[in-house]
Amino acid sequence: MSEDCNQECTSCGEECSERKEISLLEKLNDQSSVKKVIAVVSGKGGVGKSSITSMMAVTAQRNGYNTAILDADVTGPSIPKIFGIKSKAFANELGILPIKSSTGIDIMSVNLLLENDTDPVVWRGPIISETVKQFWTDVIWRDIDYMFIDMPPGTGDVSLTVFQSIKVDGIIIVTSPQELVSMIVTKAVNMANMMNVPILGIVENMSYFECNECGKKHKIFGESNIEKTAEANNLKILARLPIDPKIAKACDEGTIELFKGDWFDDILEVLNENGGETMKIAVASEKEMVTEHFGHCINL
Repeated sequence: MSEDCNQECTSCGEECSERKEISLLEKLNDQSSVKKVIAVVSGKGGVGKSSITSMMAVTAQRNGYNTAILDADVTGPSIPKIFGIKSKAFANELGILPIKSSTGIDIMSVNLLLENDTDPVVWRGPIISETVKQFWTDVIWRDIDYMFIDMPPGTGDVSLTVFQSIKVDGIIIVTSPQELVSMIVTKAVNMANMMNVPILGIVENMSYFECNECGKKHKIFGESNIEKTAEANNLKILARLPIDPKIAKACDEGTIELFKGDWFDDILEVLNENGGETMKIAVASEKEMVTEHFGHCINL
């Protein structure tokens, strides 16, 4: 260590034995508590990442976990629409309060701050990245067991900001059956490895279409390459989702919390294996909230 050392390792180019490890992790709001953070990523757009994020959060909430979604796709936010949320977020002296979905999932998205949902977010990269950071530091996330971060596609500014600023406990990669995707997945894997973030596995969306008449599964996008991709990158295949018009309709109508399907049950087991013990809440309360919100009883 130099005699003139001022202990400011961030601005020092010297290599010495007493150099301090620099952490870029941002602190949560003092009122917040988040046990585990799962980032949902895709190397390209159009693979259904936001709908997958939403259904995983709904599945976790149904199973009694306090769940949240941080919508980090600032220029293409879709989470509020998927959940049918029309109200706006507001703040008090303690911080920004997320909006709760009909079943109690805490949600924060830039669309909850804009005057109109269709207002474009024409911001430069640094402002977008700072907004994502503020969603972590300034929002009051109360007693969250699992937070799912809906990431923008690709490996750009926001991805770097999230992995450097937030302690992400694992990522789930969403893909589709096309051959091109193997290269895109590998890019996402390499970024996760560079950022030292564990990869929990892959979800293949639009894997097949099941005919209502004959029950046969049709591979609309051709034979899947997910096995080769998973083997090449030493990844676990967590789920395969069909092309289902009902899911698209639920997203369009803001009723994703009513979707039926057990595709994500195994993912919950993976999250619990990697996430350790979490506190469960009463599942009955979710049914009450759904009934109150939609005006009729839903078989969850």
